[in-house]
Amino acid sequence: MDLGHDERTRPPLHGRLTFALLAGGSLAAAVAGGLWRAGAAPAALQPAGLAHGPLMLSAVFGSVIALERAVALKRSWAFAAPLAAGLGGVALVAGWPLAAALAGVAAAVVLLAVHLQLMQRRPSAHTRLLAVAAAAWLGAQAQFALGVDAWRLGFAFPVLTVAAERLELTRLARRPAWAPGLLAAIVAALLAGAVASVALYGIATLALAAWLLAFDVARHTVRAPGLPRFIAVGLLLGPAWLGVGGLAWLGMAFGCPGRDLALHAVGIGFLFSMVMAHAPVILPALSGLRLGFSKAWCAPLLLLHASLLWRFSGALHDAALAHAAAIALFAIIVAAHRR
Repeated sequence: MDLGHDERTRPPLHGRLTFALLAGGSLAAAVAGGLWRAGAAPAALQPAGLAHGPLMLSAVFGSVIALERAVALKRSWAFAAPLAAGLGGVALVAGWPLAAALAGVAAAVVLLAVHLQLMQRRPSAHTRLLAVAAAAWLGAQAQFALGVDAWRLGFAFPVLTVAAERLELTRLARRPAWAPGLLAAIVAALLAGAVASVALYGIATLALAAWLLAFDVARHTVRAPGLPRFIAVGLLLGPAWLGVGGLAWLGMAFGCPGRDLALHAVGIGFLFSMVMAHAPVILPALSGLRLGFSKAWCAPLLLLHASLLWRFSGALHDAALAHAAAIALFAIIVAAHRR
């Protein structure tokens, strides 16, 4: 990652607070909506429940990813992307889906422009894949604005963003010369499947999980003590759930009832595992906060993955409460470890 800790690369304090409130509010609404969908929250939270997926994909992950890339670009106009994504979350909660979709389109357009600028500065497979991920987000947001179901393409955005970041670090794992080419083929198949074939999407998702597990530097750093091991465990558990999601998508192509498994194995198991694993590095770069580390960080990560196993055993209500508890506990631990 190319995020620095120079104060000049971050927005001013009031800007950081604005982004934190927008993203944090969207996350709280998305979690509350997920609880409503699981039957674990009152009917008053129905609006958040109906907006649960878009809140997570665009207002939460979109805001965080766009903010990270804006900091990397170091241009004030780039912060329009996380701002638009965050305002889209406000529109979703307010019950204005079209305004939210248009805000998402605007955020994706700016993010794509950011990635094209970064690609010009540093042409590489990593920056090209980031631009492809942003283009997938733009395509998904445009389809959502037209009322078209684009969940596979929507998930491609954060999944490919994570893959791009891990691609950058696989250089340290002495990957074979053919590994980037294989990843490019997997990405092409994933995007084709997102548009045209559930079966192909499932196969490509499974292949991407295998690629990450095979070549990620985390396979080596997991042997190190302390923070490096915590990060590595999160980075290895995430792709394992991505593979589960791929199998679920593949099963759906043949008539198996696996939609909840497909969406949440990727959305919670993969993406939130990656968020928790990257947080000790990303949060200080974005906020200027210094974070300490202790074994307490492991508790929410383990609870997150245990709750997924619980969910897929059939205990949807209680598992949803455990998902929320894992996310809340993680936020508390991060706050408690500020230096």
